[in-house]
Amino acid sequence: MGEALHKAGIRIAEITFRTPQAAQAIANMKANCPELVVGAGTILTDEQLATAIDAGSDFIVTPGTTAKLLDALAATTTPIFPGASTASEVLNLLEHGYEYIKFFPAEASGGTAALKSFGGPIPQVKFMPTGGIDQSNVKTYLALKNVIAVGGSWMIDAKCVAEKKWTALQNSTQICVAEVAAKGI
Repeated sequence: MGEALHKAGIRIAEITFRTPQAAQAIANMKANCPELVVGAGTILTDEQLATAIDAGSDFIVTPGTTAKLLDALAATTTPIFPGASTASEVLNLLEHGYEYIKFFPAEASGGTAALKSFGGPIPQVKFMPTGGIDQSNVKTYLALKNVIAVGGSWMIDAKCVAEKKWTALQNSTQICVAEVAAKGI
């Protein structure tokens, strides 16, 4: 899967910790496709954080950030994208030294309008929005000055993955990558 994604133009992949196989998937993807940057997402606990780091995650992404999780994140040197959806949460993370933050769930939390609003009083923070991003709105997100990347599963054909049809996955993902590139982003 990693090779198919890389050949399609994907350079960074986030494996979410929604199944018990997540850590093994990260380790396998890194071993079989070392040129792909592979991180762990949906990290909710300090235990998951430790497991993700042990699996070799290149970065960590959280959907939100509790005080306990913040303490665990502070103890690692692995790059972190802690999650936030409100101005208070963003300011809290900024106070803890985080200037690169996941904005989740993006669409449900105000989408591009919210990100534009954050940009005025908090211009030093850069966001990686996820949640509701797809081919219909990716351009509006990536056009914002305070957005450095977006995340979304719309580029991954779940049927190709389930059936392990890696060439088909590469082809379908390559079309999505080309569509984003054609939008001048």
